Amino acid sequence: MSDLDQPDPSSVAPGSQRSVHRSIAFSAIERYGNLVLFLVTIAVLARLLTPAEFGIYAVVNAVTAVVAASFQEFGGANYLIQKRELSRASVQTAFTVTFGISALVGLALLALSGVLSQLFEQESLQKGIAVSALSFLLVPFSGTITGLFRRDMEFGKLAICNLVSGAVGAAVSIALAMLSFGFMAPVWGGVAGNVVLTIMLLRQHRDLGAFRPSVAQIHDVVGFGLYSSGVSVINVLYNLSPQLFLAKILDFTSVGLYSRATSITQIFDKLVVQVLNPIIMPALVSRSKDASNLRVAYLDAVELLSVVQWPFLLFIAIMAHPIILILLGQNWLEIVPLVRLLCVANLALFAACLTYPTLVATGSVRDALTSSLISLPPSLLVVLCAAFFGAQAVAASALLTLPFQAAVALYFIGRRLTIKPKHLSCALLKSAVVTVMTASGVMVCAALIEARIVPSFVGLIAAGGVAALCWWSGLMITGHPLLHHLHRAAGGLVVSAPWLRLRRL
Repeated sequence: MSDLDQPDPSSVAPGSQRSVHRSIAFSAIERYGNLVLFLVTIAVLARLLTPAEFGIYAVVNAVTAVVAASFQEFGGANYLIQKRELSRASVQTAFTVTFGISALVGLALLALSGVLSQLFEQESLQKGIAVSALSFLLVPFSGTITGLFRRDMEFGKLAICNLVSGAVGAAVSIALAMLSFGFMAPVWGGVAGNVVLTIMLLRQHRDLGAFRPSVAQIHDVVGFGLYSSGVSVINVLYNLSPQLFLAKILDFTSVGLYSRATSITQIFDKLVVQVLNPIIMPALVSRSKDASNLRVAYLDAVELLSVVQWPFLLFIAIMAHPIILILLGQNWLEIVPLVRLLCVANLALFAACLTYPTLVATGSVRDALTSSLISLPPSLLVVLCAAFFGAQAVAASALLTLPFQAAVALYFIGRRLTIKPKHLSCALLKSAVVTVMTASGVMVCAALIEARIVPSFVGLIAAGGVAALCWWSGLMITGHPLLHHLHRAAGGLVVSAPWLRLRRL
């Protein structure tokens, strides 16, 4: 049976708790496996490449990512998932539009690679951009199959494909870096990973008819894509703007330092948010018929995400020095203040991963674009001004821009779901208490490391244990709803433990 013959996920299994929990489990296996690969790769590459080489790679990645964002939402995964009744014609049209735009954009980027290298006054960029453009021919295939698998909650297949492609990309990057390929090592690694991913997805899907050219549903695809692509482009451009501004205004060493700081800050996203992202859209779409159910689901998700994100980010901020020393080495300690600033600023984004899926689920994809157009242009201006004062000033600017962006997004969400500030406050109160308890314990360990009473590695391990103990204690004291979910995830093996029976206060 092909993917298109499966039942509509908005009406059956994907809405069930069992399906969601199983999907989260497979997604977690994939993301955590790739997180290990990511940490190993950056630890090795940090010792093989200089900050300047990392900076050049970051700019290549930024340019190609911004360009890719301009076409991936035309018939991409989000279009396939949100479509209530998905026909073969819809899939074929989505692929056709995506492939056509991808090919044209890839050729344009290849032709303009020389101009871009002159713009940033770095000839090496031309080769890096040209090689990265090769992946544009693969994305329509992998993106279409990924969207279909996500729609049908086939996360086991996705996990295998993504883990293997991630391992290949990491191995190629490290091997080429050892052979002195410089910044081109991770560029070629990315292309190799995309090739393997596409081949494996095609072997899993086995329905080549989905890639037959068609324009039968072109108005529907383009109608959704215009708004969705607009949201994607402006958000990707904003997220990568610090690297682009620093490269043009200062130097590639600053770009490399800021890029590594961002990578450390985003570990939470790789641990939690990227595990949930593939499931959030189909899960919310399945509840979109009832606004009250969607409001409850949103507030519950905010409560669960914040109690994990806030303590984690503050742990990274407080323990930034030993983390960077152990993971990246002595040469990268300059990014410690950047990591701390970015972690504190990111506390405001406790519900960021829910914004776009929620607005799409309510049929308000236009609001997602409006929200971005209101909050991101002023934020870009702030980042641009900060870039003249260095990477640390850019990181500090996030303390202004990220809370502003969060406030705008919450306004649009609140309007659609009739959520008031008091509702959010109630959802976040227990998480705030747990966070304060966790951070207090970690600060004691940080003080011991700073006073050189314990070495960095021992102190970091001890801080992790203390943080876990304080966090768990906070969950029990507040009776946080996450306890119930952890209990269910454990499969009832500890059902007799009395603290798991705590009710919400």
